[in-house]
Amino acid sequence: MAKKLNPQGSPNLNASGEVDDDRVLPQGGLLHGEPGGDAKAIYKAAPSETILSNTCGADITLGMDRPASRGSGYGGRGATGQQQGSIGSGRIDMVVGRMASAKGGDGVTPGTFVDNSFFADAARIYLSETTDVDQNFGLSEGIVGNTKGRSCAAMKADQVRLIGREGLKIVTGAGNNIDGYGIRGETTSKGGKLGVAPGIDLIAGNQASDRVVFNPWNLPETVLDIQPVVKAYNVRDYLLELSELIGDIYSFCLNMSLCIKIVATSVTAGFGFASSMFTQPLCPLAGIGPSVVTALLPWLVDNSIHQSRSQIQAVNFDYLQHAGYKFIGSRGVRTS
Repeated sequence: MAKKLNPQGSPNLNASGEVDDDRVLPQGGLLHGEPGGDAKAIYKAAPSETILSNTCGADITLGMDRPASRGSGYGGRGATGQQQGSIGSGRIDMVVGRMASAKGGDGVTPGTFVDNSFFADAARIYLSETTDVDQNFGLSEGIVGNTKGRSCAAMKADQVRLIGREGLKIVTGAGNNIDGYGIRGETTSKGGKLGVAPGIDLIAGNQASDRVVFNPWNLPETVLDIQPVVKAYNVRDYLLELSELIGDIYSFCLNMSLCIKIVATSVTAGFGFASSMFTQPLCPLAGIGPSVVTALLPWLVDNSIHQSRSQIQAVNFDYLQHAGYKFIGSRGVRTS
């Protein structure tokens, strides 16, 4: 009878998502004793490779760049780096569980010879002097791009954790205050010039293509999938300046209300004293209100509105445009 799959779809996990004890099948090795037997998957070693391995499926390989078969990578092209002016592709490849995800998680038949697989091996740390890391690992191009022929340090597993007891930094670019590198400073491993602030892409789901959606008016609109992360303090300052401008709008409304009251009062007074030809000249406010409003309106309302519109345009440019000096988005860190 077929084994019931857990909600995550793996036959090796129980309904709680944990490793099923029935699938461990120990043949020795209890309490870290002698495991007995040979490794389930046997690596097809190349003559130039030095391998440290055990029968439990853990390997450390020293060789040349090799993402798959012996003919792959810069190592397959003979990039040994042993000649003057030549490019090397030396690598350190730490792997556990070769072809672990094959056959729905059952792995290969014991004794099968296998190549490297960046997609079926259980976990890996890959260091190489020269490789095409994005292509080899099937990574989205993002904004940083699909680099080729560069050194790399790549880590892949079902779950990856980076832990720093006293902090963790993700830093791009050249080092500061270094000596012995001349006027150019630190370069790439191939001697190329480094950018001022190389970017960081945080891509969930390995998807970074723009999407076309329909807005509430049923019109097509392109939404960028990779966008700059927001800088909290710049957003705070933007909202504070907006709140001041909103306060100015409240003042306009109050001034407008005052002008309307002046006009209404003068009109009401005029009607009250205009009942006869003898009392009409006694109206103290008749005809005064509109004159007062005409004099006050530019000072209380019009000039302030014009000034606020100019201010909001400047504020929006400063905070909402890439060229603004306090752009609310990061110019170097993007996320999906």
